[in-house]
Amino acid sequence: MSAYRRILVPIDGSPTSNRGLTEAIRLAQDQGAALRLVHVLDEFIVAPGAETVVYLNNTVDLLREAGEQILASAKSLVREAGLEAQTVVIEIMGGRAADSIVAEAKAWGADLIVLGTHGRRGVGRLVMGSDAEEVVRTARVPVLLVRSDAESRASP
Repeated sequence: MSAYRRILVPIDGSPTSNRGLTEAIRLAQDQGAALRLVHVLDEFIVAPGAETVVYLNNTVDLLREAGEQILASAKSLVREAGLEAQTVVIEIMGGRAADSIVAEAKAWGADLIVLGTHGRRGVGRLVMGSDAEEVVRTARVPVLLVRSDAESRASP
């Protein structure tokens, strides 16, 4: 097996996402790999109706700042582990976060994507959708899914 040299890690600041980051850090230490931390900001979510136009710019700025803070916190964890990481905020208008993650992996030349997942099944998955599932289906590189704490305790 060849070593992973470029690991892309989508993060959103959730505990599930942080578990994925922790695993990516361990892999990067073991493999001597570079890390790229990605946060996807969907501006469309904040503009469901015309009445929000007045507040849109301010809200997007706040979401962008929150995304930068999520990346800064994640980068701090990476540094504590003795590694460095690149960070990027990807801004989209609607669309699927998974598409942006896969495109970023391709553009950066990632050879592995590591992301946390809730591991929802059945109706929960149908209702919520699954960015993780879409990344697995469309990525051209291996994808490591790391289950959330609750999911990993509930399953053998």
